[in-house]
Amino acid sequence: MTARDSRLDLYLVRHAFAAHADPARWPDDAVRPLTEEGITRFRAAARGLRRLVPAVDSVLSSSYARAWQTAELLRDDAGWPEPEECPALEAGRPASAALAILQSSSVHSIALVGHEPCLSRLASLLCTGSEDALQLELKKGAVASLAFAGPVGPARATLRWSLSPKILRRLDH
Repeated sequence: MTARDSRLDLYLVRHAFAAHADPARWPDDAVRPLTEEGITRFRAAARGLRRLVPAVDSVLSSSYARAWQTAELLRDDAGWPEPEECPALEAGRPASAALAILQSSSVHSIALVGHEPCLSRLASLLCTGSEDALQLELKKGAVASLAFAGPVGPARATLRWSLSPKILRRLDH
């Protein structure tokens, strides 16, 4: 995104409800999947989200199974693009890693599918300049919409809305 680009619409999507961490079942937490109920509920949330955001230019996702499955549901049920793997969105990564990805992007609308607390810290960094100033709660399957009117950077975004998966599911009617 260059300084002359007019706008970037950013959608932060927390992965849907996944199975509980269980080292006996999933010694590698990166392979822990969504539950069947998580899939069913997020399908409805994705269809509701499509009413608000019919299309995005790009979907970047953590490669962790639960985030990747969520990104695939956005493709299947919201009609959004095929997800692309983005290591900067993996659990435990700093918000600044995702910021660098956004700053190098040339699209006008992008969805990032990942994990907490990285996504809420990223939203805080983008809106306030600090990772801890904005207390945003992204429940599993929630989506936050941020907008940039100019260059992407700390304290340059406006938080437009943040919706729980329950509200998104209600839009699927």
